[in-house]
Amino acid sequence: MKFSKYSESDRQEIEALFTRVFSDSEGESEGRLIGHLVHELMSETEINDIFGFVAIEQGKVVGCIFFTKLSFFSPVKSFMLSPVAVDTDRQGKGVGQKLIQFGIKHLRESGVELIFTYGDPIYYSKVGFRQVPQEVAGAPFKLSHPEGWLGQSLDGGSLNLPLGQASCVEPFNDLQYW
Repeated sequence: MKFSKYSESDRQEIEALFTRVFSDSEGESEGRLIGHLVHELMSETEINDIFGFVAIEQGKVVGCIFFTKLSFFSPVKSFMLSPVAVDTDRQGKGVGQKLIQFGIKHLRESGVELIFTYGDPIYYSKVGFRQVPQEVAGAPFKLSHPEGWLGQSLDGGSLNLPLGQASCVEPFNDLQYW
């Protein structure tokens, strides 16, 4: 399996992957919703505000993750991991964790200080995330599951300093994603 930055030529395959994976796990309407989000992320996000990484096996994209810029009142270089998709038949085999670790390594080398995600604490703790209180770093919107707001430092700094409320890239400025 090969891990790399996504390329423009992968866009349709990436959109189809997210739509298929989320349809399989959450239903067709969720699949369409996340497929549309991924389309918007790749089309509308400034190049310096997004990192995308793929896992490729036998010439096919089998996993993809995105990190998009998060801004706080505090001048810290931070990004959010979301969404994540791994082909349904390859889930549970470590593809997602390896892809996330690959992405984190790249962000660290690019000078990113903090990363956040909103998801399953058990899964994301396996790749270094831990729960972040809203008082320390507020998510862009009120969360239905605040225990799922997670973060980690990439530069050895602390996540204990109050950062304020985050703002996200435009495609995530929609309550249905939170």
